[in-house]
Amino acid sequence: MLPEKSSEFSLIDSFRSQLRAMPGVELGIGDDAAVVEWGSQSGLLAADMLLDGVHFDTTNQSPVAIGRKALAVNLSDVAAMAGVPRFALVSLALPRSASAELAAGIFEGLKSIADEFNTAIVGGDTTSWDGPFAINVSIVGDVVGGRAVTRSGAKPGDWLFATGELGGSLLGRHLTFTPRVREAQALHQTVNLHAMIDVSDGLVADLYHILEESRVGAILDAAAIPISTAARQSGDDRSPLEHALGDGEDFELLFAVSPDDGAELVSENPTGTRLSRIGEITVEQTCLLKTETGELKPLRRLGWAHALD
Repeated sequence: MLPEKSSEFSLIDSFRSQLRAMPGVELGIGDDAAVVEWGSQSGLLAADMLLDGVHFDTTNQSPVAIGRKALAVNLSDVAAMAGVPRFALVSLALPRSASAELAAGIFEGLKSIADEFNTAIVGGDTTSWDGPFAINVSIVGDVVGGRAVTRSGAKPGDWLFATGELGGSLLGRHLTFTPRVREAQALHQTVNLHAMIDVSDGLVADLYHILEESRVGAILDAAAIPISTAARQSGDDRSPLEHALGDGEDFELLFAVSPDDGAELVSENPTGTRLSRIGEITVEQTCLLKTETGELKPLRRLGWAHALD
């Protein structure tokens, strides 16, 4: 069986279990975005809060890059549901000592990526306090093709794929990544995506979200994991593979498709971005790593989780 979730995700599950079904809510807590009714259509809602000293560092990182990341992580959530972003709300908690340059830089970064992905910033809130800088972005997107791709549709026998390369994001890519909105749309138009998630907490941690929601297991192929150059140059006591499996903040797409659709993607990649077949979905609700020698080892829940006392 899959191991217990961390306290952060247990808390989310607790909230989720206490909420009753409401008209207009097609999918609530538990995925990258909620799916709600917009009249006769469906829309996506998501939000992310980023904190100074946790998700970025205002003492040595550019306000423009920080602002860009704050919206990019929300765009990545929309991509994970194969949606198209439309509108964003931004709320800032500025330290009383903050300079006008900080706020101006944050807005410049927000606007640059909003323009790139044709997303309108339509409002929000600004306040000041004695604590560190914090930013919250909420995003609204459109469901495309009549169906949002969720975490819960993976099936035994499915092939697992990942876009791009993984690991080492803290060396800089977590601030400069491009959310895979276009890639997700290309995949959605080409194959039937059974389940998908963006890799924010770490490859294994986010795979576990798919496995738990779909009630299946998986085997990852160590030799097929796309390891980034940064992960290979980390210089610490963890292997490049460990970085790729657990670092997080890669914001690549992890998705499951049928073997027939998987073979089509291997034959002809529609995304313009590297695609790697990294494993398969199994009936047994376990998560295993196939080593380069062919040995199967249990794969513990690696990746980022906020600690709660």
